[in-house]
Amino acid sequence: MGTYKCCIFFTRRFALSDASTPGDVRVLFTRHAAGAPYMGIDELRRYLAASGEAHVDADTAERIIDRVLQERSRTPRFGRPSLTVDDFHYFLFSEDLNPPICHSKEVHHDMNAPLSHYFIYTGHNSYLTGNQLSSDCSDIPIIKALQIGVRVIELDMWPNSSKDDVDILHGRTLTAPVSLIKCLKSIKEYAFVASPYPVIITLEDHLTSDLQAKVAKMVLEVFGDILYYPESKHLQEFPSPEALKGRVILSTKPPKEYLESKGGTMKDRDIEPQFSKGGNEEAVWGTEVPDIHDEMQAADKHENDILYTQRDVEEDDEKKMCQHHPLEYKHLITIKAGKPKGAVVDALKGDPDKVRRLSLSEQELAKVAARHGRNIVSFTHKNLLRIYPKGTRFNSSNYNPFLGWVHGAQMVAFNMQGYGRSLWLMHGFYKANGGCGYVKKPDFMMQTCPDGNVFDPKADLPVKKTLKVKVYMGEGWQSDFKQTYFDTYSPPDFYAKVGIAGVPSDSVMQKTKAVEDSWVPVWEEEFVFPLTVPEIALLRVEVHEYDVSEDDFGGQTALPVSELRPGIRAVPLFDHKGLKFKSVKLLMRFEFV
Repeated sequence: MGTYKCCIFFTRRFALSDASTPGDVRVLFTRHAAGAPYMGIDELRRYLAASGEAHVDADTAERIIDRVLQERSRTPRFGRPSLTVDDFHYFLFSEDLNPPICHSKEVHHDMNAPLSHYFIYTGHNSYLTGNQLSSDCSDIPIIKALQIGVRVIELDMWPNSSKDDVDILHGRTLTAPVSLIKCLKSIKEYAFVASPYPVIITLEDHLTSDLQAKVAKMVLEVFGDILYYPESKHLQEFPSPEALKGRVILSTKPPKEYLESKGGTMKDRDIEPQFSKGGNEEAVWGTEVPDIHDEMQAADKHENDILYTQRDVEEDDEKKMCQHHPLEYKHLITIKAGKPKGAVVDALKGDPDKVRRLSLSEQELAKVAARHGRNIVSFTHKNLLRIYPKGTRFNSSNYNPFLGWVHGAQMVAFNMQGYGRSLWLMHGFYKANGGCGYVKKPDFMMQTCPDGNVFDPKADLPVKKTLKVKVYMGEGWQSDFKQTYFDTYSPPDFYAKVGIAGVPSDSVMQKTKAVEDSWVPVWEEEFVFPLTVPEIALLRVEVHEYDVSEDDFGGQTALPVSELRPGIRAVPLFDHKGLKFKSVKLLMRFEFV
């Protein structure tokens, strides 16, 4: 019994329910056990084969059964390895034995195409420990980002106070600096702990020529042979992730462009709420992800503010830039970057003789995408597009990443030290392809039709497939939380929110009923999601505890729809910072129609 204090003299007792076996699990067991009361090695192999697990041999099936029995402290029935229906339920509810996505640790996309053919896990101001104005700069956030698979690290380089060395900090703010050499050494040490594929360092350069020469010397000394830089002055095509395995790449743009792009204007400074322990839902786990159509429509009203702003670009004036960049420094830059000169739509035409990286703020992207979406997609066939958060996100919040992804932007840069729903989507998206930090774009994003047209992000598309999701139950909160964490006087009243993040026509959220007074909620509710672009869609799952005054957060995850394993699966949940709970998980079923 669970006992809760009701007042000074009285207590309330609630029965502690165990995880009951859902009816669908019992039907599945009976079908594959051929009516027998147990499932042996051959029967389990048949079930696994029917669930899409190819080449499961008898030894593998036996090891699964032995592990289930060992963890349940049971001995084999009838002298042979076998599972009862409750054992089978335990197996299905094991995130290690029955994960929700395919190839969870295996790279399975073609990695031999140019870098421009991939979405790349990208960080923004990777050295900041907190907000954009006053937090410390450190190599610790860089290490954490690399450990979760981030492949693009951003460093802002400034002269130190003595003007004789290089610091990393967010310029013209109160952020405390960290030395460049410390960041570079940490990048080298942790670059390939989560993925063997290339790490790209984007440098925001605010240095004098002598310090740029010092940077070149540091970079060569720290990275040595793993630093990749081309022999030719300009690349006509980017190398592939496979060709760059185990290598580090530099990318930079002129200093004054950084000042223009980061300065912003006061008219768009809609400062967002800080994250805190208390407060409303948005303060605790982040605002709902905005619809990309709404963002484009709002931006379209001010199109001229962005499309026809004059800016300089590094590649357009080589002679001028040679005065500021020592030859050795420029020679180390593989991915040359810059802001457009003149209209953004003109810069999106690209150059047939060389490839480059273009950087746009989230606001600039929305404004250009409102009328020139196809131009953006066409540019990203060969070139790299980096999107970064607007300058008013002082609290290190983020934006809807799908606005960039649906237009082919490879580097959708996020504040990894922040929290909230947008960042949950970023983490979920890069669970694909074995978590290696590179996700190959869908073929339709890379194709040009005979009439010269490319994919139109604003087009009305037909439904390609339908995803059915059934949420059976959840467990683990009682192990990971104190008894009175959610409710002082009774067990929690959990409900689940299930939905899709993707293109606007696919994006939706629905929710189950709230199950009262139970640490092991059983919902058994099904949801149907028609998908027009399933290739980049994410399944969103959140659990909340209903409260009259304010609901509590009980866990979340986001999973790539393209990698969901059909059938009944265990789905582990994560906290609002993106850290996996030790025990909290859901039992769900995925079915594609």
